[in-house]
Amino acid sequence: MNPPRTDARRHHDPEVRGFASDNYAGSHPEVLAALALANGGHQVAYGEDAYTENLQQVIRSHFGPTAEAFPVFNGTGANVVALQAVTDRWGAVICAESAHINVDEGGAPERVGGIKLLTVPTPDGKLTPELIDRQAYGWDDEHRAMPQVVSIAQATELGTVYTPDEIRAICEHAHAHGMKVHVDGSRLANAAATLDVPLRTFTNAVGVDLLSLGGTKNGALFGEAVVVLDPDGIKHMRHLRKLSMQLASKMRFVSVQLEALFARDLWLRNARHANEMAQRLAEGVRAVHGVEILHPVQANAVFARLPHEVSERLQKRFRFYFWDEAAGDVRWMCAFDTTEDDVDNFVAALKEEMARRP
Repeated sequence: MNPPRTDARRHHDPEVRGFASDNYAGSHPEVLAALALANGGHQVAYGEDAYTENLQQVIRSHFGPTAEAFPVFNGTGANVVALQAVTDRWGAVICAESAHINVDEGGAPERVGGIKLLTVPTPDGKLTPELIDRQAYGWDDEHRAMPQVVSIAQATELGTVYTPDEIRAICEHAHAHGMKVHVDGSRLANAAATLDVPLRTFTNAVGVDLLSLGGTKNGALFGEAVVVLDPDGIKHMRHLRKLSMQLASKMRFVSVQLEALFARDLWLRNARHANEMAQRLAEGVRAVHGVEILHPVQANAVFARLPHEVSERLQKRFRFYFWDEAAGDVRWMCAFDTTEDDVDNFVAALKEEMARRP
């Protein structure tokens, strides 16, 4: 059978891969196949389709019988909707200073969600009960936004991973103060791959109230979900999703991607591979004199410090970003489609550019 005709043309070289972001990767072939499977015919719009209904059972297999998934378009949308669901108009969210919701979402939680962020500096991107206490006060002070939520990222923006016990301690501490706990899980799969435990082990099993479940960074074309772990304690999610412009009319095409990832083990295979490539990259980088790895490599990110001019030359050969340009810090990300040759070629180029220093 001949493939469907298209007037589209390829505008990129599919053999070129860089280390800028796992968002740069395309969609996993199994996810694309699932999209084709869901196409054709009519399905009820706005989430009343068979694929979104089935997704609920898939999500419950990972997060317990009370979990409910609300598919959305993207990670920022997932975080904004989730945080709105657990804050009042006067509420605030405690998070790490380096958190994605604080640094990389264009102010959306505050400007779109109307939520005050109370940030805490951390050495490794991870909050602790002691760090939370720097902002956890003033509930009766009408002059201060009321802390109502602790938001953590798993894995963090610095590529570090919380252990289940660390998240349990945070949840117990937050709940003792009447606060809920949200997990930004755009790379939740990478954390589970590192910890080698089921997703529930460091979410509902340790007290997390709701999370943003990532798909895009792990092989989806687009789409994430807000997963509510205790629906009795968090209500009106459907209204918030619509109000926040995150309700997909053809939701089956979001849901089927998440089903393709999480119904079996594709999510874990993809995450393990990305993590393994990051470990391979870190091993190669450690052998390059003059390059310093800044944080433990626990997921699919490698943070390094090297001479600024070397990074600029290397960027002409491989795409990646500065993390702190003034300090010479860079971030290298691996994805589900990063190959061993990609990593080895990058390390070889790094050695060449370092050797060119005067």
